[in-house]
Amino acid sequence: MATLAVATTYSLSSIAPLKARCRFGFRFGSFLSSNTKLKCSSIATTTTLAVATDPTVSVNPNSNPNRVLLPSNESSERLLRIRHTCAHVMAMAVQKLYPDAKVTIGPWIENGFYYDFDMEPLTDKDLKRIKKEMDRIIGRNLPLLREEVSRDEAQRRISALNEPYKLEILDSIKEDTITIYHIGNEWWDLCAGPHVDSTGNINKKAVELESIAGAYWRGDERKPMLQRIYGTAWENEEQLKAYLTFKEEAKRRDHRRIGQDLDLFSIQDDAGGGLVFWHPKGAIVRHIIEDFWKKIHLKCGYDLLYTPHVAKADLWKISGHLDFYKENMYDQMDIEDELYQLRPMNCPYHILVYKSKLHSYRDFPIRVAELGTVYRYELSGSLHGLFRVRGFTQDDAHIFCLDDQIKDEIRGVLDLTEQILLQFGFDKYEINLSTRPEKAVGDDDIWEKATTALEDALDDKGWSYQIDDGGGAFYGPKIDIKIEDALGRKWQCSTIQVDFNLPQRFDITYVDSNTEKRRPIMIHRAVLGSLERFFGVLIEHYAGDFPLWLSPIQARVLPVTDAQLEYCNGVANKLKMYGIRVEVCHGERLPKLIRNAEKQKIPLMAVVGLKEVETETVTVRSRFGGELGTMSVDDFINRIKLASENPISL
Repeated sequence: MATLAVATTYSLSSIAPLKARCRFGFRFGSFLSSNTKLKCSSIATTTTLAVATDPTVSVNPNSNPNRVLLPSNESSERLLRIRHTCAHVMAMAVQKLYPDAKVTIGPWIENGFYYDFDMEPLTDKDLKRIKKEMDRIIGRNLPLLREEVSRDEAQRRISALNEPYKLEILDSIKEDTITIYHIGNEWWDLCAGPHVDSTGNINKKAVELESIAGAYWRGDERKPMLQRIYGTAWENEEQLKAYLTFKEEAKRRDHRRIGQDLDLFSIQDDAGGGLVFWHPKGAIVRHIIEDFWKKIHLKCGYDLLYTPHVAKADLWKISGHLDFYKENMYDQMDIEDELYQLRPMNCPYHILVYKSKLHSYRDFPIRVAELGTVYRYELSGSLHGLFRVRGFTQDDAHIFCLDDQIKDEIRGVLDLTEQILLQFGFDKYEINLSTRPEKAVGDDDIWEKATTALEDALDDKGWSYQIDDGGGAFYGPKIDIKIEDALGRKWQCSTIQVDFNLPQRFDITYVDSNTEKRRPIMIHRAVLGSLERFFGVLIEHYAGDFPLWLSPIQARVLPVTDAQLEYCNGVANKLKMYGIRVEVCHGERLPKLIRNAEKQKIPLMAVVGLKEVETETVTVRSRFGGELGTMSVDDFINRIKLASENPISL
């Protein structure tokens, strides 16, 4: 089981220090020199992020001399105050321009702020008017004044303004003393702060209104649809410009656009939202990922499973999902007077496999893994490409072990996780260890033992991590690993979770050395998380320019004229015999064939003219290395195989 936090915004937050590593992604280096020597050097990290200015390279905060360091809300309280005040200034501006608009909430968020209004739909033209009014308010240098009032007084004032949403918010505030923030003597809002001292502390040239979206009040589709205005705010113009450059690069890498351009996947309206169709090229990439995943798991002592997509509803009662997760599950199906349910998780199935026979303490550890498809209900408004879907495949695994095996098993999972993530080009991580919450199952001793085992495994691994005190699930401590992509954004992928709950619910046991029944420890873990989401991250990380080993089409053979077509087909057939993914394209002039291949991000092009036919060679061109020269077909094959078999060297 792995609960995934979907990242659909641009993360500019700080990252935990990591051990220095060096990696080399073999795209075409092997073609240029088969004896290239790599040297690792220490790579230090900072707590801020460099903005990508070159779309073809990954961002290293210390490698770009022209970088602009972007602060986060966590690293700069001044920035947080600016963003929070901007939300208030925007709400004031909206109500000046649209007096009938009702205000709701307006928090600061990761890269800026937003505010929700109950009003008529807005347009981009309206945003310009609102920004102009905000600039006027900022220019007047109005003070931000904090006031404390009684609950009755706050209710009187809100009722006088006829703000029903604020009354509802007031009802949810537990404190007797209510705080209000005023902008001058002209506008106020229920708010706990903090804010800047005056609107003049905001640089209006470092503020921009970005977009309009619909949002249900309180996130409830049964409640009114509100108009949400998003904005971004920074300390100075240079930071805003850097952020907008970053945002533009993120837009260029958007997996939804690239997925369509490269014909990788689609989501068909006729089938329903959030259901992914893997097209042939995308399916090939998925096959490569799955094949690598299976091989490395078998090598590391896991047994592979395949389990059903549905089960009796009673199974989900035992697991507790119907009590705690029902809103994310689809309706039950009546089959021959019994209720069945699509699975939202894979864990109960793996437990049933464990329970299918008796176990001795000598059997442990037991490791089972499955690429299991699950189905979870998501509101249509929350669906987002491959990042938030309704049906997806998790790389789930479960380890059943003894108490004194937890540390070694966790360390093994950490090693496996690093090996898999490095294979796909991810070598920067943020790691969090979440400990026991106030309400939890399991006694103190086992919680302490499990938490210590997780800490020791991380320490042995040499990875820095942050402790989220009390942030664990009620059933056990966990490790979350976020990967950093080429733009410095962080994505929650890997989760390692100790579970004291399901073994008890399903009453799973083993026989110890004294022939007494004992309960094993269960560890949930996922490395990639959802294959769909991970594929989306890969697309954006590489901007569709996949490494050679992962490219759906590794080479395209291009005849100068159709007179060379027969020879080209022979070359392609020979490459296919060696497992190389290749296709022949013809029927256009050579420059257009090359342009088309580059648009489709084909890594290698083998150009064939009369000379190549006579000498039984190909002239190779790469997207990144340009002309690589003329070589024999066998040499071409060997170099592709070498580059594909060694995608990463440490």
